[in-house]
Amino acid sequence: MGDPGQEDAGVHVGGDAYGGVRLATGRKRKPVRSARSRRRNLILAAALSTTVLVGTGVVWATPQQIAGVDAGIGESAPATGAMNILLVGVDRRDDLTRKQQNQLKLGRSAGERTDTMMLIHLSDDHSKVTVVSLPRDTWTEVPGKGHHKINSAYQFGGAKLAKQTVEQATGLKIHRYIEVNVLGFIDVVDSLKGVTVCTPVAIDDPKTGLKLAAGTHELAGAQALGYARTRATVRSDLDRIDRQQQVVSALMDKALSPETFANPGRLASFVNTTLRTIKVDPDDGLLGLASQLRDVSLGNIRFASIPIADADFRAPTGESAVLWDKNAAKDMFRRISAGEDLTRPSPKPTPTATPSAKPSLAPERIRLKVLNGTLITGLGLRTKNALVASGFQVPDEPGNTTKKDHKQTIIRYGEGREDAARTVATAIPGAELRKVGIDGIEVIIGADQPRIRDLSPGAKPSPKPSAVATPTTKTAAENICRKQG
Repeated sequence: MGDPGQEDAGVHVGGDAYGGVRLATGRKRKPVRSARSRRRNLILAAALSTTVLVGTGVVWATPQQIAGVDAGIGESAPATGAMNILLVGVDRRDDLTRKQQNQLKLGRSAGERTDTMMLIHLSDDHSKVTVVSLPRDTWTEVPGKGHHKINSAYQFGGAKLAKQTVEQATGLKIHRYIEVNVLGFIDVVDSLKGVTVCTPVAIDDPKTGLKLAAGTHELAGAQALGYARTRATVRSDLDRIDRQQQVVSALMDKALSPETFANPGRLASFVNTTLRTIKVDPDDGLLGLASQLRDVSLGNIRFASIPIADADFRAPTGESAVLWDKNAAKDMFRRISAGEDLTRPSPKPTPTATPSAKPSLAPERIRLKVLNGTLITGLGLRTKNALVASGFQVPDEPGNTTKKDHKQTIIRYGEGREDAARTVATAIPGAELRKVGIDGIEVIIGADQPRIRDLSPGAKPSPKPSAVATPTTKTAAENICRKQG
């Protein structure tokens, strides 16, 4: 979506959703900070300051131009040292036009709902940034309210309770609170003449009206917001977080691109539309934050994922929620606070191995059929190869189920195949055993993507699960899709 006569000024997001990046331009920092470089630093700081959902943008303003909000910070944000920023995206519909509400299928209901939360940690020297998205379905304790989804905190007690809940869940002190109206993202994207996204799987979400084939698409504001908010893919809220982080990365890159800097009208439009989306505590206009982030580049902004124990937890209330892996999450936030490199394994002792349960029937005597129950390409073949390596017979190529929404792996077996099914279950910990009216044994692979245990003769005992795990991370630069030829 570029201007006439220009090369494609769009930013590609995601690629294969996990792939590398080739930036179209490279900007080296000059030894002496020019007015241009100071403006760039301010824009980058503001882009970070509005990353919630993809309510990202540019803030270039005086303190009077950005609204304040009382989140109970109680003191000014530190000028030096490590800093934790809580960004909360609020679904505020009151200012949307009827056309925008119809496009997004939001209805006419007013009010505010917490849509997204991100915790941003600035390193001690403020040269590196770690962004952790908090799944809005996280089941946690809300102070004074009992256990609820984390996005309920704002509804119960506004910005103050949202901040308290995140501090309790993460163990980190929040030094700055930034609230963004995520629906203002529509105007932010349109001010940059749209954004180009890549989705590795087709998306068909009747709730939002978003329908995209797998591949590359140029989206205007309303569609881009729908893309970042939809949960109509296999991993629901977790896939949604990936898309949000991808779009955030792309918008930051586009805001800092020569195409934006060279177009005063586009830059001014981007600034002005973004100003309307933000509230802050402390109420200092973010100018101090801008100067503190002068050394940050896209390569120094790293997104980290919360370790999940159960992505389909059934809460006592009957709600479907997300449970964190408490030990791994606690360790990750400890490491973030200590300034450790999250790409390196946590310095914890290696767990001792314990013998695996002895299967009741040798795997080489068991013939299996593998079906991929998800939209994850190659998952069936990968599982087949692992089962063959474990000793099972899997003569046929993996197939696909009609429905692609299987969350948990299922072992289906027929009458008289109980012993064989138990052996398969030994190799696939956590899979559900289900007796059905079939002759053999089928393994339907779910979104849990189980790790296959090796049952072949001479295999080493399986270790106990580690109490901590290396978090999954990627930089903002890695989040940007490769240019398509």
